[in-house]
Amino acid sequence: MDTNIDCRELVNAIGDAVIVANASGKIALWNPGAERLFGFSEHEALGQSLDLIVPDRLRKRHWDGYDKCMATGVTKYGHELLRVPAVRKDGSGLSIAFTVALLFDENHAVSAIVSVIRDDTQRFNDERALRKRLAEVEAGTPAANP
Repeated sequence: MDTNIDCRELVNAIGDAVIVANASGKIALWNPGAERLFGFSEHEALGQSLDLIVPDRLRKRHWDGYDKCMATGVTKYGHELLRVPAVRKDGSGLSIAFTVALLFDENHAVSAIVSVIRDDTQRFNDERALRKRLAEVEAGTPAANP
């Protein structure tokens, strides 16, 4: 078996969005899955801030968490899914689910974060509809669409 795998080819073949951002939050890698999910080409995204896909109302929270992760080198989202809203190039919103991996430099400082992201909008909308229906049932409200 050939163990000389081209990592760039691998990342480009993955159906999910793969984004790498450096320590300051600038996009360093943007695969075709990210293009499909968010609508920005690789050329448009590279070198841009992650604010490109973070909704305005969530930016402070995002950067507080990002900065803490950079300072501590610790994240719980390496194994747990993080589910948050995001924004596409056309301004439309979506719900995403992702995990991250931290990359470290030779001094053991975090140098970048890799995110593997997928569209979670349908699951989010389905759960919201179920919660609404459950609340209606518990309140004894008849269903709008039986």
